[in-house]
Amino acid sequence: MMQPNYSLYLVTDRSLSCGRSLAQVVEEAVAGGITCVQLREKDCSTRQFVAEGLALQKILTPQNIPLIVNDRIDVAMAIGATGVHLGQDDMEMSHARRILGPDCIIGISVESLDDAREAAAAGADYLGVSPVFATPTKTDTAPPLGLEGLKAIRLEVDLPLVAIGGIKSDNCASVIAAGADGLAVVSALMSAPSPRKAAVAFRLAAGLSKNRM
Repeated sequence: MMQPNYSLYLVTDRSLSCGRSLAQVVEEAVAGGITCVQLREKDCSTRQFVAEGLALQKILTPQNIPLIVNDRIDVAMAIGATGVHLGQDDMEMSHARRILGPDCIIGISVESLDDAREAAAAGADYLGVSPVFATPTKTDTAPPLGLEGLKAIRLEVDLPLVAIGGIKSDNCASVIAAGADGLAVVSALMSAPSPRKAAVAFRLAAGLSKNRM
C-alpha cells in the first residue's frame, strides 16, 4: 500500500476556483508543494466527476501525488484513485474495505474523540479531524474541536491525522504542534490568486518538509 505524505492536503471545490479550471488550480498548487489531493465535488454529474478525476490523475501520477476521492467509491475505482475519504454518514468502513480491497487508502472524517476511536478500530488508514477551527466552507459540521480537541485525539489514536477547518497560514504551525500530521486546505488554496505561492506560504509557515513521499 502506498503511504501518502498528508502534510499539505488540498481539498478541491470548483465553486471557489475563481473561474479557473480545477486542473489549473491543482497544477499550480502542485508546483507550490502540495502532497495530496482530495477530489471533493458535491454538485456535478458522475460523468463529469470521472472526467475531472482523470484530468487530475494526469497531473498527479507523474509527481507521485496521491488522489483521494471524497465519498464516491465508484468514481475512485473508475479513475484508479489512490483512495477514498468517507464521512460519518457515508458507507461503513467494513463495506468500503470489502469493495476496495486492502491496498486502497481509506480516510474517515471524525468530529469527536469517540468518532476517532471508532474509525481507528474499524481500520481507517488516516483520520480527517474536522473542524479544528470555524470555517465558512462547510456549514453542516460539528462545533470546532480547537487545538485541545486535536491534542486529545492525538494522545489516543496512532494514525495519521489530517486537520481541516479554518486552516490558514497564520495558524497552521499551531495545528502541527498540536499533533496533526497534515493540513487540509480548501479555500486558502482554491481561491488564492496564486495557488503556487499560497502552497509555498503554508509549507514555510508550518515548517513542512519538501519531501512528498
